Amino acid sequence: MSGEFNETYITLGGFEGMENYRYLYFILVLTLCILSIYSNAIIVYIIWEHQNLHESMYIFIAALSVNSLLVSINIYPKLLIDFLSEKQTVSYSVCLLQYFLCYCLGIVDLLLLAAMAFDRYVSICKPLVYPNIMTNRTVVVVLVFAWFVPASQMSVSTVLSAKQKVCHFVIKGFFCTNSIFKLHCVNSKVISVFGLVSCMFILGICPVFFVLFTYARILFIVYKSSNDVRQKAAETCLPHLLVLLCFTALGTYDVVFVVLYNPLFNPIIYGFKMKEIFKRLKKLFGPQVRHTHTHI
Repeated sequence: MSGEFNETYITLGGFEGMENYRYLYFILVLTLCILSIYSNAIIVYIIWEHQNLHESMYIFIAALSVNSLLVSINIYPKLLIDFLSEKQTVSYSVCLLQYFLCYCLGIVDLLLLAAMAFDRYVSICKPLVYPNIMTNRTVVVVLVFAWFVPASQMSVSTVLSAKQKVCHFVIKGFFCTNSIFKLHCVNSKVISVFGLVSCMFILGICPVFFVLFTYARILFIVYKSSNDVRQKAAETCLPHLLVLLCFTALGTYDVVFVVLYNPLFNPIIYGFKMKEIFKRLKKLFGPQVRHTHTHI
C-alpha cells in the first residue's frame, strides 16, 4: 500500500478478457444509461406535474425513481469510462464512496417498498382512517427515514473500512461492492458483525419480510371482499410485488442488480402497470406518435 491514502489504486478485475468487445459493451451500457435516466426522469416529471398524483403512493414511486437516478449516476459514468480505458483502476477513496452509495441506495429501495406496502395495506384494509394516517407529515417522515437511516448505517461501515490497511489491490468485479473487504490485510470481525446484523438483517431482511407479511394480510382480506376491492388491490399492489420479486431475485447478482434492474425495471413496471401514470404517459407521447405516423 502507498504511503498516502489517496495514492492507493485498486484494479477492477471484472474487465479482464473483454478488450475485443469493449466498444460493443460501451454502446450497450450507454444505451441502458440513457434509457434508465430518461425513463426515471419522465416518471418523476409526471408525478411532479400533475396535482392529482400528489398522493402518498405516487410520491413513494417518485422517490423510488429518484433513487434509481442516483444509482445510475453512481454506476454508469465510471463503467462507461472503464470500457474505453486501457487500465480499469479506481482510487481506494472513490471505491469506498461507490461501495457506500451502492448499498445505501439498495437499502433505500427496500425501505421505500416497505413504505408502499404499508400505504397499500392502510388504503385497502383500513380506508376510513387512511387520510388520517397517511398525511403529508407521515410521508415526509417516512422519506427522511428511508434515506437518512441507511446513510447513517453505511457511513459507519465505510469509515471502519477506510481505517483498515489494504494489502490486496485487485477486485473481481466491475465496481466496488462488499468485495472491498477482501482488500484488507486482516478481516475485521467488527465490520463483519456490524454489516450482518445492522445493514443486512435489520435494514435488509426485515423490510422484505414486512412487505411479504403486509401483502399476505392484504390478500387474506381482499379474498373475502367484493370484486371492486379485489380489482383495486390487484391494480395497485401488483406493480409493487413485481418490483419486490425482481429486487430479491436479481439482488444476489451485483452487476445485474445495480446496472440493469434498479435504474431500468422500476419505470417500466410502474409506467405500464399503474393506470394513472400510464394514462399520462400516453397523453405525453400520444401527440408525438400521431405526428410521426402522419409523416410516415
